[in-house]
Amino acid sequence: MVKIRIMLLLMICFQFTTTFGQNEPLKIGVVGLTHTHVHWIFNSDSNEEFEIVGIVEPDKALAKRYADQYKFSMDIVFDTLEALIEAKQPKGVTAFGTIYDHLQIVEICAPAGIHVMVEKPLAVNLEHAKKMKALADQYGIHLLTNYETTWYPTNHKAFNLIKQDTTIGDLRKIVLRYGHKGPKKIGVNKEFLDWLTDPTLNGGGAITDFGCYGANILTWIMEGQKPNSVTAITTQLQPENNPKVDDEAIIMLTYDSFVAIIQASWNWPIGRKDMEIYGVKGVIYSDNRNDLRLRIATGYDNFNEKKTTLPELKKPYHDPFVYFASVINGGVNPKPFDLSSLENNMIVMEILDAAIKSSSLNQSIELKN
Repeated sequence: MVKIRIMLLLMICFQFTTTFGQNEPLKIGVVGLTHTHVHWIFNSDSNEEFEIVGIVEPDKALAKRYADQYKFSMDIVFDTLEALIEAKQPKGVTAFGTIYDHLQIVEICAPAGIHVMVEKPLAVNLEHAKKMKALADQYGIHLLTNYETTWYPTNHKAFNLIKQDTTIGDLRKIVLRYGHKGPKKIGVNKEFLDWLTDPTLNGGGAITDFGCYGANILTWIMEGQKPNSVTAITTQLQPENNPKVDDEAIIMLTYDSFVAIIQASWNWPIGRKDMEIYGVKGVIYSDNRNDLRLRIATGYDNFNEKKTTLPELKKPYHDPFVYFASVINGGVNPKPFDLSSLENNMIVMEILDAAIKSSSLNQSIELKN
């Protein structure tokens, strides 16, 4: 009887400890404040899934601006990632500096078993991406890439209509459009502008900044199948604002049974992130984050249209950092070619690499599947 009581007591204690541990917020470090997408994590609606335990930013004036805005102590701001890790021992870090920095962050975090989420694209070039993947594989860390469009309910609805419904029939063409009027014209701060328009630190201009969105979504839809060929043209329509990089790019991709066109621009007067998916019987218009239209042909130019305004995705798929915490804690197991996955984003880097080569050489680039 005494042994049974002791065993019951131990089971209760274990259950309490496990439950308490599960409810503890995940320790996350923020590396860099020069990418203004960092506002996203500070404005995250999570109060329980994760806790920002440290920030890496050597520019103390910049860090102070964020500290004043978001009411965090400068005591958690460190000059180096190594110092943050030693002091705070985070389980994961999010990268909000230059794209060029991503490799070094993984080089430091992977051996320490710290998981990493970077802002899109995965890397500054394919060479960096391969090194990052090798480190992630070697040390068994999650290496995710965050895109704004990953969390759009319309994109997920469109995906389900393609995969689970025959409403529009077999795919024939996908047109994906991403962009705005340009970094300088939309008023990004100096710290961001300095590297966003630098070909070394960002990997290119609009072709990388916005071309990656389309490559990411196409790879998801195709479940990891690479395009047969990539053809790209780039130009510079605002040399006074973007003297070192392209600001207009069109990327054309061929697959076995359909074609795709990615339009990446820093020249649109109105910002947009949308796509059109054409099948043999109809079209899906993913107009923005929440509005979707479905048109089914009824003749030469007639159609029936259904418009839908979709609610936000359910937790943890509504917020990149809650999702990141859920992946680390084992609550979510990403599929190989999900939008945030490393497998998907390695193919994104192959497509971008081919697009940049195509534009430079003025010829199509074939990809080996």
